[in-house]
Amino acid sequence: MSWMFSEHELNERIELNYRRLLCDPYYGIDEVFAPADYDWYGDKEGRALLAFVCHYKMHGRRIPCMDEMIVRYPSMANERLFFGPLAGEVIHEQQLSGHSWLLRGLCEYYEQFSDPFVLEIVNSICQNLYLPTVGRYKSYPIDRTKKSEGGVSGSTVGHVDGWELSSDIGCAFMSIDGLSHAYAVSRDARVLALLDEMIGVYLAIDKRALRAQTHCTLTAARGMMRLYSVTGEGRYLDGARAIFELYTKGGGMTATYQNVNWWGRCDTWTEPCAIVDAMMLAALLYRAEGKEEDRRIAARIYHNGLATAQRDNGGAGTDTVVTREEGGTDTLRALMYEAYFCCTMRLAEGLWFVRENKSLFAAQVTGTVRREENGSYMDGDILYAEITGADRYLLTPAVAIDGHRLHPLLKAYTVPREQLHAIAQRVLFP
Repeated sequence: MSWMFSEHELNERIELNYRRLLCDPYYGIDEVFAPADYDWYGDKEGRALLAFVCHYKMHGRRIPCMDEMIVRYPSMANERLFFGPLAGEVIHEQQLSGHSWLLRGLCEYYEQFSDPFVLEIVNSICQNLYLPTVGRYKSYPIDRTKKSEGGVSGSTVGHVDGWELSSDIGCAFMSIDGLSHAYAVSRDARVLALLDEMIGVYLAIDKRALRAQTHCTLTAARGMMRLYSVTGEGRYLDGARAIFELYTKGGGMTATYQNVNWWGRCDTWTEPCAIVDAMMLAALLYRAEGKEEDRRIAARIYHNGLATAQRDNGGAGTDTVVTREEGGTDTLRALMYEAYFCCTMRLAEGLWFVRENKSLFAAQVTGTVRREENGSYMDGDILYAEITGADRYLLTPAVAIDGHRLHPLLKAYTVPREQLHAIAQRVLFP
């Protein structure tokens, strides 16, 4: 058995993403602030700033928009230094979710540059957007009609019990991530009390029955891990562990180490944001508890699921859901070439995390392909499939086994866009 990790490959993936964010006007200062009618308030701005800071941390290069955003911020936000409507009787779920990413980006910027104005923004968002929601989370609507609604970018779906809800079910609790980072830099006891309320409610919700979005859930779990690292309190670690076990064993993770966008909706798509979350969560749990199975899952996500999700332009896109569960498929295909409005930006954090924790992401290979307990063919941590439409991109000869000709899953970022959608990768289930 040997170990496999290519630093050259990682650097190539980082550079592709860096160029994507640097060169497209969509991520430039004239477009990075979303238009007023975009009801994911703060979401794009936060993901972009987070991505820019992650690249700065990786290689010291400043994407100009990073600092320009802070200069222009006061003229773009409302008088309370956040985006969208001021706090009122109705809680806008997508506003909370979007500002979680804004808090993450601002906190990362503050940790790097100690800008007092940025800390002022963080505190104002907590004070004026989030703290007015104290006591309201027990009313979060969980008795939902099981509609198959919502696109790759979620949308508002109606008003229930004082909540303006999103098709990204559960995304209000995404804020556990951003608020945990705000608490880490401010140590505001009121923010911690709010976090405890949110965590208690969300852990008690049956996420499979609610058909919650896996991305929201995994992001919340990462926030719990941050609280564990700050406070040392085991209940946060226990909450994150419970979510990870539900994700990996309860129908959230696919056979390609990607995700089902919503629990119970395997006829939809994967989402690279959640793939990044799952990879980071697995590694964080390994760091905390030393369970080798967590490290192995993190490595398998990086080498299989995330490599399949990154595109040749440096962005990230959605794929089919490869699972034996109802509605799934055995064939991996690209769906949306790039989710440029969210996943391309989040990919930066995933790549930064791998770079910071390279020793955790080496894949074990044996040189022999065999059928795993879950039924898939693998060489150690590398998943194999029957691949059609990709002959020129197959770098190694086929492995003949049980009457099949198998190859490792393609790294999608090595395949030109015009060819990607013609490729089918069939994962063989028993």
